[in-house]
Amino acid sequence: MTKGNAVVAITKHGTTIARRILAGMDSVDVYYPERFARGDEDALGIHTYADSVVAHVPHLFAAYDGIIGIFSLGAMVRLIAPLLKDKKTDPAVVVIDDTAEHVISVLSGHLGGANELTHRVARVLNARPVITTASDVGQTLAVDLFGRVFGFELDGDQHVTRVSAAVVNEERIAIIQEAGEVDWWPYSKPLPSHFRVYTSCAEAALAGDAFDAALVITPRLLGAEEERRFLRPGVLYRPKVLVVGVGCNRNTPAEEIESVVCQVLRDHGWSERSVRTLATIDLKADEAGLLEACRRRNWPLVTYKAEELNTVTIPHPSDMVFRYVGAYGVSEPAARLAAGADDWLVEKVVSGNVTVSVCLWTDQTAAQSFGPSVNFDTEVQAPRTALGGAK
Repeated sequence: MTKGNAVVAITKHGTTIARRILAGMDSVDVYYPERFARGDEDALGIHTYADSVVAHVPHLFAAYDGIIGIFSLGAMVRLIAPLLKDKKTDPAVVVIDDTAEHVISVLSGHLGGANELTHRVARVLNARPVITTASDVGQTLAVDLFGRVFGFELDGDQHVTRVSAAVVNEERIAIIQEAGEVDWWPYSKPLPSHFRVYTSCAEAALAGDAFDAALVITPRLLGAEEERRFLRPGVLYRPKVLVVGVGCNRNTPAEEIESVVCQVLRDHGWSERSVRTLATIDLKADEAGLLEACRRRNWPLVTYKAEELNTVTIPHPSDMVFRYVGAYGVSEPAARLAAGADDWLVEKVVSGNVTVSVCLWTDQTAAQSFGPSVNFDTEVQAPRTALGGAK
């Protein structure tokens, strides 16, 4: 395997189609019978096989992100049926008829990306894409993919099926967005009337509107009452909006850095799933423990020179830190610079060998409105006004 998708043909016409796809798309490996070889396969990186395609599909299924089969839908179903495990891990599967009139999304349409792959292949072949997923054909929200293009992370999937059904059946849907990019509606038509958008859980509670399911986008850890009200049924998404400034002593282990970052976030009511990036001084760019913690958590790391950090006025300047690294602070100014923020969510917490500060990433397309945690047993307070709200 060298590319993301495998194109598999079994007929002479299919071989021609496979070569067209190779010419028009990146990230594909082509496989077809050696009896249809044209002599330039090595130069083009095309793989040929002498036996039946049946012998190769299990390997391709496990090795590639997507399989594009140029043969019948029924044949593909029979080939992959014994291999199916879970929609979270199964590859995208697409089939094309032998005249390249139709490109059909077969498996893992949403999570695996088969629907998107179908459209890409159809454009290359000037063919008709065939998509049967209800949210796609109905041009509405795909609950399991909501905000993925922005990095929104699904926090628990136990209600995805129920909420997806509510969306496609045009039931009343509350979309509560407290942070993150707001241009998630992908269609030119207006947002349907059965969707209601709120800028905080508090605003939704104050409105008192009835709804059948909810989509909640927030980096906050919800209270028990909020979970009961908005997540039964509801789906929780974590937007990537928390920037964590980190300072650490030399040779601090990854386990300690990771543990302190996550504990500080939890202690202050924020989800570690919403971390957008870590930030520190450039002297720590080669810090093994920090790099390993970022690798484990898939946290990008940005660094700043001491003189850049010193441009930020901080509440806890340290002469001792300045003597060692040339900056009066590391975690606080690094978080501010990386987030483009004017203030901190968490100014500075020192724990063992690690110092952590947290800021909210700012962007003109992002909603940033955190109402008070909702207690439904007492009077609900009015929410704060959104900055660039989702409505």
